[in-house]
Amino acid sequence: MTLGTVQQLYRYPVKSMGGEAIRTAVLGKLGIEGDRAWALRDEETGHMTGGKRIPALMRFAARTSGDAAEITLPDGTTISTDAADASEAISDALGRKVSLQALRPPEDLDFYRQRATPPEDIERYLRDLFARTPDEPLPDMGKFPKEIFRFSSPPGSFVDVAPLMVMSQAGLDHLQARAPRSRFDVRRFRPSFLVDDAQGEGAIPEYDWTGRRVRVGGAVLEITTDCPRCVMATVGFADLPKDPKVMRTIVAEAGGSLGVYANVVEPGTVSVGDTLECAD
Repeated sequence: MTLGTVQQLYRYPVKSMGGEAIRTAVLGKLGIEGDRAWALRDEETGHMTGGKRIPALMRFAARTSGDAAEITLPDGTTISTDAADASEAISDALGRKVSLQALRPPEDLDFYRQRATPPEDIERYLRDLFARTPDEPLPDMGKFPKEIFRFSSPPGSFVDVAPLMVMSQAGLDHLQARAPRSRFDVRRFRPSFLVDDAQGEGAIPEYDWTGRRVRVGGAVLEITTDCPRCVMATVGFADLPKDPKVMRTIVAEAGGSLGVYANVVEPGTVSVGDTLECAD
């Protein structure tokens, strides 16, 4: 059974910064090669950080350049991740001290260990994080791997939950139709794969894929769970305005999620135009 066609592939060399559209991706167990190869550590708190805590990071962009990445700062200047003053340049642009960190092996558990102090008011913290109003339900945190509560990211990666996030053009179009004054631009949602002609019974067809194994190109994925959306979907950057109504629409029309997380069961190469086929 065909579930859809890969319309676009995206890679984000630096966590929470804008990424790059690519034609072909090499998938390993930890996702797309070169994806989230760097992230930032907040030197004031000592823990790894991202766009949920520093939304201004979404005004930066990064693209792969050999074994490094080229970062474009909000003022248009560029700097390589290899540059000795990369952390300083990013800190100056953000107005807070951060350091650029490269991925380390998954065995280096101390590097990935969660150092953030648990907030006293956990519900308020989660409502701010997921941009939920007092009358909206919070995501079910119990469906996530337990390691994400002990580590800033799954060891060996800088992703939040899973190596890949897959979403459909149909889901975007559905929400755009429900909120025509908002802009449901794919850049707000940072998928790994954007799928066209997605097949499913609901308005967000990828929800029907949860629990399935899917073959795409030379790889096999396991679709694990839906992707709850956070405050990053509402942030203004580039030509997109800040828009809290984006989240109101996602909650009302899609249960607060958009797209699905996936693990890589069998590594391989995936290209734009490849079909997604049930592998169960």
